[in-house]
Amino acid sequence: MGQKPFNDTFLKACRKEEVPYTPVWYMRQAGRYQPEYREIRKKYSFFEINENPEVCAEVTRLPVEQLGVDAAILFADIMTPLIPIGVDVDIVPSKGPVISNPIRTIDDVQRLKAIAPGTDLPFIGDTIKLLREQLSVPLIGFAGAPFTLSSYLIEGGPSKDYHKTKGFMYAHPNEWQALMDKLAEVTTAYLLYQIESGAQAVQVFDSWIGSVGADDYEKYIAPTMAKIFTELKKTGVPTIYFGSGTAHLLKIWNQLPVDVLSVDWRIDLKDVRALGINKALQGNLDPSTLLAPWDLLKEKAKNILDQGNEAPGYIFNLGHGVFPEASVSQLQQLTSFIHEYTKK
Repeated sequence: MGQKPFNDTFLKACRKEEVPYTPVWYMRQAGRYQPEYREIRKKYSFFEINENPEVCAEVTRLPVEQLGVDAAILFADIMTPLIPIGVDVDIVPSKGPVISNPIRTIDDVQRLKAIAPGTDLPFIGDTIKLLREQLSVPLIGFAGAPFTLSSYLIEGGPSKDYHKTKGFMYAHPNEWQALMDKLAEVTTAYLLYQIESGAQAVQVFDSWIGSVGADDYEKYIAPTMAKIFTELKKTGVPTIYFGSGTAHLLKIWNQLPVDVLSVDWRIDLKDVRALGINKALQGNLDPSTLLAPWDLLKEKAKNILDQGNEAPGYIFNLGHGVFPEASVSQLQQLTSFIHEYTKK
């Protein structure tokens, strides 16, 4: 695979440069919908895959080879950097991350240690270096954003409403800020380590930030995100910010020093641009559409591509991650269609 010429279409789109066709990759493109991944999971736990560079590289590489996408994303979990700072986390099948020692007080915040990614997570750097030798497409590193990480830390696991998280934010603003500062340090250090190891772009997943209103985002979250992206910008590596249900936040996001905004399917891309957003865009097919008949899926993809390509800097993706019921063949067909339809 490493013998192929390097395909930098994705990186060009991140920078709003001319591209020969619309690049595509899929969030959670390595995972349970793949028979090969399910076989690997019979032998290793999630974190065992993560901590074995050869296996982790194989899992990361598999969708690139199988689907023909234009970027790989490191196979890891947003919880990975929290384990060395003192968070007791378990990835529970069909549920997600479960924390046995949730944050409740300032003492809980202060007991979180600083991170030294090269010492604490050397396998991440080793996997990235290995992938850079093997891949002929860019490798995206990633991390969770402080709000989304804090939602797991405070709720103790996944939540539908984030009442405890936002309640903590409102009732204990000083403790909240201390937690944001701590998680911003972790996220920044972890992403800089990935970039130093060879990641060619990074995505910050703020999957649950849509639960926060625009005024609260500006007050309690935006300064932290500005700090993170300001540090990352110094590397010159393209940055992507993703959240679900974030149409009401996009104007604020447009002010952040980030290169690409990744949006979900609840807002049309033409409406995103109508807000005055001038950044590169990524998205935004509803993942459920992967279960639709091909003609309907193709029509929806075509509509998104037409809207996305009204301005330079567009990357096709889903509005959230690939889910276990999706089919490899449907994703292969979709990827081929995107490339063919947009070829110049």
